[in-house]
Amino acid sequence: MSNSAKGLLLTSLGVFIMSLESLFIKFTNISSFLFSFYIGIFMFASMASTFLFKDFDYLKKALKTSFPFLLICSTFMAVSNIFFITAVKTTTVANVVIIFSTSALFSALIGYLVYKEKVNKNIFYASFFMFVGLFIIFNDKLEIGSFEGNIYALFCTALFATSYVLLSRYKDMNRVILTAFSGLALSIIAFFFCDELAIDFRTLAVVMIMGLLISPISRVLLGTGAKYISASEVSLLMIIETIMAPIWVWIFLNEVPSSYTFIGGSIIIVTLIINSIYTLKKEN
Repeated sequence: MSNSAKGLLLTSLGVFIMSLESLFIKFTNISSFLFSFYIGIFMFASMASTFLFKDFDYLKKALKTSFPFLLICSTFMAVSNIFFITAVKTTTVANVVIIFSTSALFSALIGYLVYKEKVNKNIFYASFFMFVGLFIIFNDKLEIGSFEGNIYALFCTALFATSYVLLSRYKDMNRVILTAFSGLALSIIAFFFCDELAIDFRTLAVVMIMGLLISPISRVLLGTGAKYISASEVSLLMIIETIMAPIWVWIFLNEVPSSYTFIGGSIIIVTLIINSIYTLKKEN
């Protein structure tokens, strides 16, 4: 299997698993920051537990060789998540998703400005059709919204893109340790925005499943996928979550998506397939 095929497969699988998060969030009624606090704790516990099966030199070597980038990247990921939550609370979800769809362009721009990476034209073409698909899905929900919320969404997108540019650039960065650091950073930051830490048993069970399994596994797969494909390609594939999230809610909660979701989703899927085929052919 070629490197591009590995990257596309791992990233797609990671996004597919991550799309379940929206369903799990639907099962809780706690604040976004309290949710993030517990998710961060369980993510850290899940990934840190894997260190028990490794020699201490494994952890020591990983920290010695890439600690600055681990710290920067995990912090960017955590803060990006906080900005995303805050954006959703202060502007419409439609606005947030449309703004986030520009993450591939952000990745291409950051890669070019910082590392002089060549920008492939297919990224611009694919981003355009992705934007069209998302616009169709959310056309009746778009609003001017809160300017502040839109700025948060923009910062979220920029930080997400930057973190994956770093991941695709520094391929030796340990993805498991990075996910552990990211969870720890998320928990620490969210803690300062929590009014209380008490949750009921049902909610605890939901966040445990998501924090111990869904979130860390999806992040490790995404991070590993970034070893083989560009940050822009990772950002494009992230849009899969926008399609899958309403499908999971439809299957398990019987919330039927609108016809716009199917039309826009079809455009996005076709765009991703064509872009993936182009990426694979380009490598060969």
